[in-house]
Amino acid sequence: MAHDVDLFVIGGGSGGVRAARTSAATGARVALAEDSRMGGTCVIRGCVPKKLMVFASEFHEQTALASAYGWSFDHGTFDWQAFRTKLHGELIRLEGVYREVLTKNDVTIHDQRARVSGANEVTLADGTVVSAGHVLVATGGHPVRPDFENADLGMVSDDIFLMETLPASIVIIGGGYIACEFACILNGLGVEVTQYYRGAQILRGFDDEARGLIADMMRAQGIDIHCGTNIVEMSADGSNVRVKATNGLERSFERLLFATGRSPNSHGLGLEDIGVKLNRRGAIEVDAYSQTAVPSIYAIGDVTDRIQLTPVAIREGMAFTETVFKDNPTAPDHVLVPSAVFTQPEMGTVGLSEEAAADQEEIEVYATSFRPMKSAFADRSSRVLMKLIVSKATRKILGCHIVSEGAGELIQMVGIAVKAGLTKEDFDRTVAVHPTMSEELVTMHNPVRTA
Repeated sequence: MAHDVDLFVIGGGSGGVRAARTSAATGARVALAEDSRMGGTCVIRGCVPKKLMVFASEFHEQTALASAYGWSFDHGTFDWQAFRTKLHGELIRLEGVYREVLTKNDVTIHDQRARVSGANEVTLADGTVVSAGHVLVATGGHPVRPDFENADLGMVSDDIFLMETLPASIVIIGGGYIACEFACILNGLGVEVTQYYRGAQILRGFDDEARGLIADMMRAQGIDIHCGTNIVEMSADGSNVRVKATNGLERSFERLLFATGRSPNSHGLGLEDIGVKLNRRGAIEVDAYSQTAVPSIYAIGDVTDRIQLTPVAIREGMAFTETVFKDNPTAPDHVLVPSAVFTQPEMGTVGLSEEAAADQEEIEVYATSFRPMKSAFADRSSRVLMKLIVSKATRKILGCHIVSEGAGELIQMVGIAVKAGLTKEDFDRTVAVHPTMSEELVTMHNPVRTA
Protein backbone atom coordinates (compact mmCIF):
# COMPACT_ATOMS: atom_id res chain seq x y z
CA MET A 1 0.00 0.00 0.00
CA ALA A 2 1.37 3.38 -1.03
CA HIS A 3 1.60 6.01 1.70
CA ASP A 4 0.71 9.68 1.34
CA VAL A 5 4.28 10.61 2.32
CA ASP A 6 7.50 8.75 2.95
CA LEU A 7 8.19 10.71 6.14
CA PHE A 8 6.03 12.70 8.50
CA VAL A 9 7.94 14.85 11.02
CA ILE A 10 6.16 16.09 14.14
CA GLY A 11 7.97 19.16 15.41
CA GLY A 12 9.52 22.16 13.65
CA GLY A 13 12.55 22.70 15.85
CA SER A 14 16.18 22.46 14.78
CA GLY A 15 16.27 18.65 14.78
CA GLY A 16 12.97 18.12 13.02
CA VAL A 17 13.64 20.73 10.35
CA ARG A 18 17.10 19.33 9.63
CA ALA A 19 15.76 15.78 9.33
CA ALA A 20 12.93 16.94 7.06
CA ARG A 21 15.26 18.91 4.81
CA THR A 22 17.95 16.26 4.47
CA SER A 23 15.39 13.50 3.94
CA ALA A 24 13.58 15.51 1.26
CA ALA A 25 16.92 16.06 -0.46
CA THR A 26 17.11 12.29 -1.07
CA GLY A 27 13.87 12.43 -3.05
CA ALA A 28 11.62 11.37 -0.17
CA ARG A 29 8.15 12.89 0.09
CA VAL A 30 8.16 14.73 3.42
CA ALA A 31 5.57 16.54 5.52
CA LEU A 32 6.08 18.38 8.80
CA ALA A 33 3.63 19.58 11.46
CA GLU A 34 4.34 22.32 13.98
CA ASP A 35 1.62 23.70 16.26
CA SER A 36 3.62 26.71 17.44
CA ARG A 37 6.34 28.74 15.73
CA MET A 38 8.81 27.26 13.28
CA GLY A 39 12.28 27.04 14.78
CA GLY A 40 11.28 25.48 18.09
CA THR A 41 12.83 26.12 21.47
CA CYS A 42 16.30 27.08 20.25
CA VAL A 43 15.28 29.74 17.77
CA ILE A 44 12.15 31.11 19.41
CA ARG A 45 12.37 30.41 23.15
CA GLY A 46 15.96 29.40 23.89
CA CYS A 47 19.48 29.64 22.53
CA VAL A 48 19.06 32.48 20.04
CA PRO A 49 17.06 35.04 22.05
CA LYS A 50 19.00 34.10 25.18
CA LYS A 51 22.36 34.73 23.50
CA LEU A 52 21.14 38.08 22.18
CA MET A 53 20.16 38.95 25.76
CA VAL A 54 23.64 37.88 26.88
CA PHE A 55 25.17 40.28 24.38
CA ALA A 56 22.90 43.10 25.58
CA SER A 57 23.70 42.46 29.24
CA GLU A 58 27.47 42.47 28.74
CA PHE A 59 27.66 46.12 27.69
CA HIS A 60 27.29 47.31 31.28
CA GLU A 61 30.61 45.71 32.25
CA GLN A 62 32.18 46.73 28.95
CA THR A 63 31.46 50.40 29.64
CA ALA A 64 33.10 50.07 33.05
CA LEU A 65 36.16 48.55 31.40
CA ALA A 66 36.19 51.28 28.77
CA SER A 67 36.34 53.96 31.45
CA ALA A 68 39.36 52.27 32.99
CA TYR A 69 41.03 52.31 29.58
CA GLY A 70 40.62 56.07 29.20
CA TRP A 71 37.27 56.37 27.44
CA SER A 72 34.92 59.04 28.73
CA PHE A 73 31.21 58.97 27.92
CA ASP A 74 27.74 58.81 29.42
CA HIS A 75 27.04 55.18 30.33
CA GLY A 76 23.36 55.71 29.66
CA THR A 77 20.50 53.37 30.57
CA PHE A 78 19.15 50.18 29.06
CA ASP A 79 15.93 50.44 27.02
CA TRP A 80 14.15 47.09 27.33
CA GLN A 81 11.35 48.11 24.97
CA ALA A 82 13.75 49.01 22.18
CA PHE A 83 15.72 45.80 22.64
CA ARG A 84 12.58 43.65 22.92
CA THR A 85 11.15 45.08 19.69
CA LYS A 86 14.33 44.34 17.77
CA LEU A 87 14.65 40.90 19.39
CA HIS A 88 11.19 39.82 18.29
CA GLY A 89 11.82 41.21 14.82
CA GLU A 90 14.90 38.99 14.57
CA LEU A 91 12.96 35.93 15.73
CA ILE A 92 10.29 36.59 13.09
CA ARG A 93 13.03 36.80 10.47
CA LEU A 94 14.60 33.52 11.59
CA GLU A 95 11.23 31.78 11.63
CA GLY A 96 10.81 32.87 8.02
CA VAL A 97 14.22 31.44 7.16
CA TYR A 98 13.24 28.05 8.60
CA ARG A 99 10.00 28.05 6.62
CA GLU A 100 11.83 29.00 3.44
CA VAL A 101 14.32 26.16 3.92
CA LEU A 102 11.47 23.65 4.17
CA THR A 103 9.52 25.12 1.27
CA LYS A 104 12.56 25.17 -1.02
CA ASN A 105 13.07 21.48 -0.28
CA ASP A 106 9.42 20.66 -1.12
CA VAL A 107 8.48 19.79 2.45
CA THR A 108 4.73 20.13 3.04
CA ILE A 109 4.10 22.23 6.15
CA HIS A 110 1.07 21.75 8.42
CA ASP A 111 0.67 24.60 10.92
CA GLN A 112 -1.24 22.56 13.47
CA ARG A 113 -0.85 19.91 16.11
CA ALA A 114 -0.35 16.31 15.02
CA ARG A 115 -0.64 13.06 16.93
CA VAL A 116 0.43 9.54 16.01
CA SER A 117 -2.67 7.45 15.37
CA GLY A 118 -0.99 4.33 14.04
CA ALA A 119 2.37 2.82 13.21
CA ASN A 120 2.17 4.51 9.82
CA GLU A 121 -0.45 7.16 10.43
CA VAL A 122 -0.66 10.72 11.74
CA THR A 123 -3.86 12.62 12.50
CA LEU A 124 -3.84 16.42 12.37
CA ALA A 125 -5.85 18.67 14.64
CA ASP A 126 -8.33 19.41 11.83
CA GLY A 127 -9.07 15.68 11.48
CA THR A 128 -6.94 15.09 8.39
CA VAL A 129 -5.30 11.66 8.41
CA VAL A 130 -1.93 11.27 6.69
CA SER A 131 -0.28 7.90 6.11
CA ALA A 132 3.50 7.79 6.24
CA GLY A 133 6.22 5.25 5.62
CA HIS A 134 8.03 6.60 8.67
CA VAL A 135 7.13 9.01 11.47
CA LEU A 136 9.78 11.09 13.22
CA VAL A 137 8.87 12.65 16.57
CA ALA A 138 10.95 15.78 17.26
CA THR A 139 8.69 17.67 19.64
CA GLY A 140 11.39 18.85 22.06
CA GLY A 141 10.73 19.75 25.68
CA HIS A 142 9.23 22.43 27.89
CA PRO A 143 10.18 24.20 31.13
CA VAL A 144 8.63 22.68 34.24
CA ARG A 145 6.37 24.71 36.47
CA PRO A 146 6.43 22.94 39.85
CA ASP A 147 3.30 21.57 41.47
CA PHE A 148 3.24 24.25 44.14
CA GLU A 149 0.52 26.45 45.57
CA ASN A 150 0.37 29.75 43.66
CA ALA A 151 3.05 28.57 41.23
CA ASP A 152 1.12 30.34 38.48
CA LEU A 153 2.41 33.62 39.94
CA GLY A 154 5.90 32.71 38.72
CA MET A 155 7.39 32.73 35.25
CA VAL A 156 9.25 29.98 33.40
CA SER A 157 12.07 30.56 30.93
CA ASP A 158 9.70 30.86 27.93
CA ASP A 159 8.11 33.91 29.58
CA ILE A 160 11.34 35.87 29.97
CA PHE A 161 11.39 36.87 26.30
CA LEU A 162 7.77 38.05 26.45
CA MET A 163 8.07 40.44 29.42
CA GLU A 164 6.47 43.81 28.63
CA THR A 165 8.74 45.59 31.11
CA LEU A 166 11.98 44.79 32.85
CA PRO A 167 11.39 44.15 36.57
CA ALA A 168 13.27 46.02 39.27
CA SER A 169 13.80 42.78 41.21
CA ILE A 170 13.51 39.06 40.60
CA VAL A 171 14.07 35.84 42.53
CA ILE A 172 15.20 32.87 40.47
CA ILE A 173 14.44 29.39 41.78
CA GLY A 174 17.02 26.86 40.56
CA GLY A 175 20.74 26.42 40.16
CA GLY A 176 21.17 24.83 36.75
CA TYR A 177 22.63 26.50 33.69
CA ILE A 178 19.34 28.14 32.67
CA ALA A 179 18.87 29.66 36.12
CA CYS A 180 22.46 30.91 36.26
CA GLU A 181 22.45 32.30 32.73
CA PHE A 182 19.30 34.32 33.34
CA ALA A 183 20.63 35.48 36.72
CA CYS A 184 23.68 36.93 34.96
CA ILE A 185 21.68 38.36 32.06
CA LEU A 186 19.14 40.15 34.23
CA ASN A 187 21.82 41.37 36.63
CA GLY A 188 23.71 42.84 33.69
CA LEU A 189 20.54 44.61 32.52
CA GLY A 190 20.19 46.29 35.90
CA VAL A 191 17.72 44.00 37.67
CA GLU A 192 18.29 43.19 41.35
CA VAL A 193 18.72 39.40 41.25
CA THR A 194 18.30 36.89 44.07
CA GLN A 195 18.81 33.18 43.43
CA TYR A 196 17.62 30.28 45.60
CA TYR A 197 18.98 26.79 44.96
CA ARG A 198 18.30 23.77 47.12
CA GLY A 199 21.68 22.14 46.36
CA ALA A 200 25.03 22.82 48.01
CA GLN A 201 26.47 24.57 44.94
CA ILE A 202 25.08 25.89 41.65
CA LEU A 203 25.64 24.14 38.30
CA ARG A 204 25.40 20.58 39.59
CA GLY A 205 27.03 18.07 37.25
CA PHE A 206 29.76 20.42 36.07
CA ASP A 207 33.35 20.44 37.33
CA ASP A 208 33.41 21.49 41.00
CA GLU A 209 36.30 23.92 40.66
CA ALA A 210 34.76 25.59 37.63
CA ARG A 211 31.32 26.00 39.13
CA GLY A 212 32.81 27.28 42.37
CA LEU A 213 34.63 30.05 40.51
CA ILE A 214 31.48 31.00 38.60
CA ALA A 215 29.52 31.20 41.87
CA ASP A 216 32.20 33.49 43.32
CA MET A 217 32.14 35.74 40.25
CA MET A 218 28.35 35.90 40.19
CA ARG A 219 28.30 36.99 43.82
CA ALA A 220 31.04 39.55 43.14
CA GLN A 221 28.80 41.06 40.45
CA GLY A 222 26.00 41.50 42.97
CA ILE A 223 23.86 38.40 42.44
CA ASP A 224 22.54 37.27 45.82
CA ILE A 225 22.91 33.47 45.68
CA HIS A 226 21.49 31.34 48.49
CA CYS A 227 22.46 27.66 48.23
CA GLY A 228 20.78 25.03 50.36
CA THR A 229 17.65 27.14 50.05
CA ASN A 230 14.20 26.60 48.57
CA ILE A 231 10.85 28.31 48.84
CA VAL A 232 8.10 27.06 51.14
CA GLU A 233 5.43 29.64 50.39
CA MET A 234 4.59 32.14 47.67
CA SER A 235 1.66 34.52 47.43
CA ALA A 236 0.52 37.63 45.62
CA ASP A 237 1.66 40.92 47.16
CA GLY A 238 -0.14 43.47 45.03
CA SER A 239 1.58 43.17 41.66
CA ASN A 240 4.60 41.53 43.30
CA VAL A 241 5.24 38.00 44.55
CA ARG A 242 5.94 37.43 48.25
CA VAL A 243 8.22 34.49 48.95
CA LYS A 244 9.09 32.66 52.14
CA ALA A 245 12.29 30.59 51.97
CA THR A 246 13.58 27.63 53.94
CA ASN A 247 16.33 29.84 55.36
CA GLY A 248 13.71 31.96 57.09
CA LEU A 249 13.90 34.90 54.72
CA GLU A 250 10.61 36.42 53.63
CA ARG A 251 10.57 39.07 50.93
CA SER A 252 8.56 40.53 48.09
CA PHE A 253 9.95 40.49 44.54
CA GLU A 254 8.56 42.07 41.41
CA ARG A 255 8.99 38.79 39.52
CA LEU A 256 9.75 35.13 40.25
CA LEU A 257 11.32 32.75 37.75
CA PHE A 258 11.14 28.98 38.06
CA ALA A 259 14.21 27.44 36.39
CA THR A 260 13.79 24.00 37.90
CA GLY A 261 14.16 21.74 34.89
CA ARG A 262 12.58 20.70 31.61
CA SER A 263 10.39 17.77 30.57
CA PRO A 264 9.93 16.05 27.19
CA ASN A 265 6.92 16.99 25.04
CA SER A 266 5.81 13.38 24.68
CA HIS A 267 2.33 13.28 26.20
CA GLY A 268 -0.86 13.63 24.21
CA LEU A 269 0.81 12.38 21.04
CA GLY A 270 -0.80 8.93 21.09
CA LEU A 271 2.57 7.22 21.37
CA GLU A 272 1.86 4.83 24.21
CA ASP A 273 -1.39 3.73 22.56
CA ILE A 274 0.52 2.20 19.66
CA GLY A 275 3.40 0.66 21.64
CA VAL A 276 6.03 3.42 21.78
CA LYS A 277 7.69 3.26 25.21
CA LEU A 278 8.27 6.25 27.47
CA ASN A 279 10.57 6.21 30.48
CA ARG A 280 9.57 7.48 33.92
CA ARG A 281 10.50 11.06 32.98
CA GLY A 282 8.32 10.87 29.90
CA ALA A 283 11.20 10.65 27.43
CA ILE A 284 10.72 8.49 24.35
CA GLU A 285 12.90 5.39 24.57
CA VAL A 286 14.99 4.84 21.45
CA ASP A 287 17.88 2.64 20.40
CA ALA A 288 21.29 3.77 19.15
CA TYR A 289 19.70 4.67 15.78
CA SER A 290 16.87 6.73 17.31
CA GLN A 291 14.32 4.00 16.54
CA THR A 292 11.48 3.37 19.00
CA ALA A 293 9.85 0.04 19.91
CA VAL A 294 7.59 0.59 16.87
CA PRO A 295 9.95 0.08 13.88
CA SER A 296 8.40 2.76 11.66
CA ILE A 297 8.59 5.45 14.35
CA TYR A 298 11.76 7.30 15.32
CA ALA A 299 12.45 10.13 17.76
CA ILE A 300 15.24 12.70 18.08
CA GLY A 301 16.17 15.70 20.19
CA ASP A 302 15.06 16.74 23.65
CA VAL A 303 11.98 14.50 23.57
CA THR A 304 14.39 11.55 23.94
CA ASP A 305 16.25 13.23 26.83
CA ARG A 306 19.67 12.04 25.72
CA ILE A 307 21.74 15.23 25.47
CA GLN A 308 19.58 18.37 25.46
CA LEU A 309 21.60 20.48 23.06
CA THR A 310 20.54 21.89 19.70
CA PRO A 311 23.62 20.69 17.76
CA VAL A 312 23.02 17.18 19.12
CA ALA A 313 19.41 17.21 17.89
CA ILE A 314 20.62 18.36 14.47
CA ARG A 315 23.17 15.54 14.27
CA GLU A 316 20.53 13.04 15.35
CA GLY A 317 18.32 14.33 12.52
CA MET A 318 21.10 13.90 9.98
CA ALA A 319 21.88 10.41 11.29
CA PHE A 320 18.19 9.54 10.92
CA THR A 321 18.29 10.49 7.24
CA GLU A 322 21.43 8.44 6.69
CA THR A 323 19.85 5.42 8.39
CA VAL A 324 16.37 5.50 6.88
CA PHE A 325 16.71 7.13 3.47
CA LYS A 326 20.34 6.52 2.48
CA ASP A 327 20.59 2.90 3.61
CA ASN A 328 23.61 3.82 5.71
CA PRO A 329 22.85 2.90 9.35
CA THR A 330 24.34 5.73 11.41
CA ALA A 331 24.22 6.03 15.18
CA PRO A 332 24.55 9.65 16.38
CA ASP A 333 27.73 10.14 18.39
CA HIS A 334 27.04 11.36 21.94
CA VAL A 335 30.61 11.00 23.20
CA LEU A 336 32.76 14.04 24.09
CA VAL A 337 30.20 16.69 23.18
CA PRO A 338 31.51 20.18 23.99
CA SER A 339 29.11 22.69 25.52
CA ALA A 340 29.03 26.18 26.96
CA VAL A 341 27.22 27.87 29.81
CA PHE A 342 26.65 31.55 29.04
CA THR A 343 27.05 32.91 32.52
CA GLN A 344 29.33 35.90 33.08
CA PRO A 345 32.05 34.75 32.91
CA GLU A 346 31.19 31.93 30.52
CA MET A 347 32.09 28.29 31.07
CA GLY A 348 33.16 25.97 28.29
CA THR A 349 33.46 22.26 28.97
CA VAL A 350 34.18 19.03 27.15
CA GLY A 351 34.70 15.53 28.54
CA LEU A 352 34.82 14.49 32.17
CA SER A 353 34.88 16.66 35.27
CA GLU A 354 37.75 16.12 37.68
CA GLU A 355 35.39 14.27 40.03
CA ALA A 356 33.98 11.94 37.36
CA ALA A 357 37.41 11.21 35.89
CA ALA A 358 38.90 10.40 39.31
CA ASP A 359 36.11 7.89 39.89
CA GLN A 360 37.03 6.20 36.62
CA GLU A 361 40.84 6.01 36.70
CA GLU A 362 44.04 7.61 37.98
CA ILE A 363 44.40 11.15 36.68
CA GLU A 364 46.58 14.22 36.71
CA VAL A 365 45.03 17.67 36.97
CA TYR A 366 46.61 20.67 35.29
CA ALA A 367 44.97 23.96 36.25
CA THR A 368 45.63 27.64 36.59
CA SER A 369 43.47 30.55 37.72
CA PHE A 370 44.44 34.17 37.23
CA ARG A 371 43.25 37.68 36.50
CA PRO A 372 43.43 38.17 32.72
CA MET A 373 45.37 41.11 31.34
CA LYS A 374 42.26 42.95 30.16
CA SER A 375 40.68 42.87 33.62
CA ALA A 376 43.85 43.32 35.65
CA PHE A 377 44.74 46.55 33.81
CA ALA A 378 41.27 47.89 34.62
CA ASP A 379 41.61 46.71 38.23
CA ARG A 380 38.56 44.47 37.87
CA SER A 381 38.22 41.36 40.04
CA SER A 382 37.23 38.84 37.37
CA ARG A 383 39.29 35.66 37.18
CA VAL A 384 39.91 32.95 34.58
CA LEU A 385 40.24 29.18 35.01
CA MET A 386 41.99 26.89 32.54
CA LYS A 387 41.88 23.21 33.47
CA LEU A 388 42.90 19.93 31.85
CA ILE A 389 42.12 16.45 33.19
CA VAL A 390 44.68 13.90 31.97
CA SER A 391 44.69 10.10 32.10
CA LYS A 392 47.84 8.80 33.78
CA ALA A 393 47.66 5.58 31.77
CA THR A 394 47.06 6.89 28.23
CA ARG A 395 48.03 10.57 28.66
CA LYS A 396 44.86 11.52 26.76
CA ILE A 397 42.93 14.63 27.72
CA LEU A 398 39.83 13.31 29.46
CA GLY A 399 38.31 16.72 30.08
CA CYS A 400 38.85 20.42 29.63
CA HIS A 401 37.09 23.17 31.57
CA ILE A 402 37.44 26.88 30.86
CA VAL A 403 35.91 29.75 32.79
CA SER A 404 36.56 33.02 31.02
CA GLU A 405 35.22 35.62 28.66
CA GLY A 406 34.64 33.83 25.35
CA ALA A 407 34.90 30.35 26.88
CA GLY A 408 32.24 29.08 24.50
CA GLU A 409 34.38 30.05 21.51
CA LEU A 410 37.50 28.53 23.05
CA ILE A 411 35.95 25.19 23.97
CA GLN A 412 34.84 24.58 20.38
CA MET A 413 38.49 24.49 19.31
CA VAL A 414 39.61 22.44 22.32
CA GLY A 415 36.71 20.07 21.70
CA ILE A 416 38.23 19.13 18.34
CA ALA A 417 41.51 18.21 20.00
CA VAL A 418 39.87 16.22 22.79
CA LYS A 419 37.58 14.42 20.34
CA ALA A 420 40.64 13.52 18.26
CA GLY A 421 42.17 11.85 21.33
CA LEU A 422 45.17 14.14 21.66
CA THR A 423 47.47 13.69 24.64
CA LYS A 424 48.87 16.16 27.13
CA GLU A 425 52.18 15.93 25.27
CA ASP A 426 50.42 16.95 22.04
CA PHE A 427 49.19 20.06 23.85
CA ASP A 428 52.70 20.67 25.23
CA ARG A 429 54.22 20.49 21.74
CA THR A 430 51.92 23.27 20.54
CA VAL A 431 53.49 26.74 20.58
CA ALA A 432 51.55 29.28 22.64
CA VAL A 433 49.85 32.30 21.11
CA HIS A 434 50.96 35.25 23.24
CA PRO A 435 49.56 37.29 24.88
CA THR A 436 46.29 35.40 25.21
CA MET A 437 44.38 33.73 28.02
CA SER A 438 44.21 30.46 26.11
CA GLU A 439 47.99 30.09 25.88
CA GLU A 440 47.81 28.65 29.39
CA LEU A 441 46.28 25.50 27.89
CA VAL A 442 49.64 24.63 26.32
CA THR A 443 51.99 25.99 28.99
CA MET A 444 50.83 24.08 32.09
CA HIS A 445 53.70 21.58 32.38
CA ASN A 446 53.31 20.42 35.98
CA PRO A 447 50.16 18.90 37.48
CA VAL A 448 48.66 20.73 40.44
CA ARG A 449 47.39 17.43 41.87
CA THR A 450 46.78 13.77 41.13
CA ALA A 451 43.83 11.59 42.02
